Amino acid sequence: MNNIRIDEFEGYCREQLGLSEHSLRAYRQDLTAFSKFKQKSKLSEHPSANDVIDFQKNLREEQKASPATIRRRLVTLRSYYSWLAENNTSFASPFEGLRLDMKIPKRLPRPVDRPTLGAVFRSAQHIVQLNPCDDRSASSEIPAVQITGLIARLLIVTGLRIGELTFLRVCDITGAATQVRVRGKGNRERTVYVANDRLQTDFRRFWEGRYNVAGSQAWLFTNSNGDRLTSQAFRKRLRTLSKALRIEPHLTPHRFRHSAATLLIEEGVDIRLVQRLLGHASIATTEIYTKVSDNSLSSAVTAADTLAKVDAC
Repeated sequence: MNNIRIDEFEGYCREQLGLSEHSLRAYRQDLTAFSKFKQKSKLSEHPSANDVIDFQKNLREEQKASPATIRRRLVTLRSYYSWLAENNTSFASPFEGLRLDMKIPKRLPRPVDRPTLGAVFRSAQHIVQLNPCDDRSASSEIPAVQITGLIARLLIVTGLRIGELTFLRVCDITGAATQVRVRGKGNRERTVYVANDRLQTDFRRFWEGRYNVAGSQAWLFTNSNGDRLTSQAFRKRLRTLSKALRIEPHLTPHRFRHSAATLLIEEGVDIRLVQRLLGHASIATTEIYTKVSDNSLSSAVTAADTLAKVDAC
């Protein structure tokens, strides 16, 4: 395994499979991890099935990697060697005929509860009216806490992945800032909607400011240096906010996505519409949120305790 072949595989995944930059970074991390293991273990350039098993054991016992990380590493490795075998008929994938236990414990999503969401939104002021004649009305002049609050609200309403949001350009916003055109996993395009009146007002003010100052091709969300706001930078902002508000476990962008789906299902929105909003290829992925909603139902029934009321009569 060398960097040249990894680069070629990354190009194949980007151009042929349409994988996102986030997925490509994860693939490279996985392949780099195995490359380091090969060097440390002095494995040959063509690893065997036993080498893959040893790598799985190393991840589990020495690196103490989570089941999800182990599974992702092995799935990436299998894809890489399958690609190599397809491009070189004399090469056999070490995964050929190999059966590995790659099951991971099923965990329900952990959405952010409503009181915590309320506290988060109250901590960030709404965006004030921008002066279109003032060059300082760019997003860099808006306090970071206001932009963090705006992004958090957008994630709750739209269910966007943070990678989808941070790669938005000004021109991706349409319908007077009520619609967002998104390119998701597999380069699939979809439209999400900004439905809340107050959020529409804030988002429109922000969007118009960005358009007036930077133009339609600029990144929608930027950092203090004017560069694209990265997913990692926003996660850091959420950790800081979590610490300030004493929120545990700390907030993450994906927990907001979980919250978006759970809140919609609890309000009775059809699951297939939620699937379209989230950009899930399979409805089975979306159905997990009905189990989270069932937890809410259980809590409501317990709180109501109708039998106790009947017994009291």
